[in-house]
Amino acid sequence: MDPADEQVTDKVNSTSALASTPNMLSANSEQSKPDSSEVSLDRTKDEPSPGGARRGFRFWAIITSLCITGLLSALENTVVTTSLPTIVRDLNLGDNYIWITNVFFLTSAAVQPLFGQLANIFGRRWLTLSIVALFTLGSGICGGATNGGMLIAGRAIQGMGSGGINMIVDVIVSDMVPLRERGNFMAIVLTVYFIGTSIGPFVGGAIVESTTWRWVFYINLPVGGLSLAMLFFSLHLNYQKEMTFLQKLKRIDYGGNTIIIGSTVSVLYALTYGGTKYDWSDGQVVAPLVVGLIGLIAFIAYENSPIVIEPVTPPRLFNNRTSASVFFATFLNSALLYWVMFFLPVYFQAVLGSSPRRSGVQLLPIITIAVPAAILAVMLLTKFGKYKPLHIGGFAVCTVGLGLFSLFDQGSSEAKWVIFQIITGGGSGFVLNTLLPACQAPLLEKDQAAATAIWSFIRSFGNIWGVAVPAAIFNNKFEDLSYRIQDPNLQLLLTKGHAYEYASASFVSSIPEPQRSQVIGVYVDALKLVWQISIVFSGVAFLSVLLEKQIKLRTGLDTEYGLEDQKQQPHVEAAVPGTQRSVTEK
Repeated sequence: MDPADEQVTDKVNSTSALASTPNMLSANSEQSKPDSSEVSLDRTKDEPSPGGARRGFRFWAIITSLCITGLLSALENTVVTTSLPTIVRDLNLGDNYIWITNVFFLTSAAVQPLFGQLANIFGRRWLTLSIVALFTLGSGICGGATNGGMLIAGRAIQGMGSGGINMIVDVIVSDMVPLRERGNFMAIVLTVYFIGTSIGPFVGGAIVESTTWRWVFYINLPVGGLSLAMLFFSLHLNYQKEMTFLQKLKRIDYGGNTIIIGSTVSVLYALTYGGTKYDWSDGQVVAPLVVGLIGLIAFIAYENSPIVIEPVTPPRLFNNRTSASVFFATFLNSALLYWVMFFLPVYFQAVLGSSPRRSGVQLLPIITIAVPAAILAVMLLTKFGKYKPLHIGGFAVCTVGLGLFSLFDQGSSEAKWVIFQIITGGGSGFVLNTLLPACQAPLLEKDQAAATAIWSFIRSFGNIWGVAVPAAIFNNKFEDLSYRIQDPNLQLLLTKGHAYEYASASFVSSIPEPQRSQVIGVYVDALKLVWQISIVFSGVAFLSVLLEKQIKLRTGLDTEYGLEDQKQQPHVEAAVPGTQRSVTEK
């Protein structure tokens, strides 16, 4: 039998769970002995999706609401990229500019495991409403910011909302649709999401040129209000855990959440200032980096310890090679996504002399090709149930495209940067939303929310590195090459981490010759190294997905969080007291 088609048996140690669901698990005797860490959940392969024929108005109202909610996060992920230099200059942030993006990614990543646990404890509905309200509040604070500190605080609140949105949308779709069919419905959400992503850079540039940058954030307020209203009236889901509020609070893994949030903050601080404000060997960089990495190791040990009754990140999620390799590939892929989104505008504005609005338009090839590529990928996944070939092909093409980026210079033609972006965007699109189903495939349905939350955390944590690492590479290389700028005052202005801040057409065009050509040349060569290092990241991701095992995707739905009037199939109950009867979220 082809290993790619190998189906492995489910290893579940709870005999009571097995006794209550005698038909859910079956051994596959026709194949060789499987990897003991892998599980197969194809226990309903011949059963239709519960409620599949009843996907009426409320089902589609929820899907529509999720699309609008996803639009919030999509806009914010890219609308800031082309407007960031203007914001930094207006609020005089200096080398603290990176906190505008990094604090967003920090809080987005740090809260996702907690939100995943809260979704299981308190249900989906009120958590989702709270998340959207949090994002909208953060947008209002950012729009009204009068100084850098207020803007960064608003971005921190926005980040928590954005991280929750990215996670909860996937969780709710997983609640309503079987794994094999999720691609079709995620394609709908993806379409709207990528529309927001596509227009984000253009909208950001247009806002900066035509009005105040504050509307980059204010634009989220009406969208957030609409999303809240739609979710309030449509999102009514089953909830299986009937407990008192105090009992629910006791289930939260306070220790694990504290450790992972603190460790994430510590690592980010080191990545933010390493190589810019401080040397990498400086104690103010080394100490927080070491503390953060040790904290992440301590988090793993803590979650595996017997003192944790209900860990925020159940260790069993990592006990199979497929999910583990997907988690790793997700980290690298998300890093590369923001690697590209934050440094292509530097090339367009500082090297090619494009305005913020024009650079937004120039980003469209990579984004717009990723839209049909991502939709095609999830549809192929639904039809054939094969995720491994999509990942191998996607990362291979993406690696080639990133390598071609290193050829960019001040003389690159329009055809060149369009075609190279299309190649990279096509490869990235094929893996962007097929990683989560592959991660979920070897895991039990009761672990879907936890798995989605940790997958979203890893994705957001990768975003942090995807900004910090290329920023460090870029700034260090620019510093090394700054001797080529003959004007000492100009050289001083652009070093010590300020090169990104001044990467705008208006600034570069104001420099007289020959210094202008010298500055552009340094930007070109610093960016070349940024793209060359990205090849390594993408290549490692390609190697990691080779470790995946192809597992048959489930066609039946077994969840305790479906639509409130949807009859549920028996499920494997989590070993948590107080779970005897189902109630409905109101």
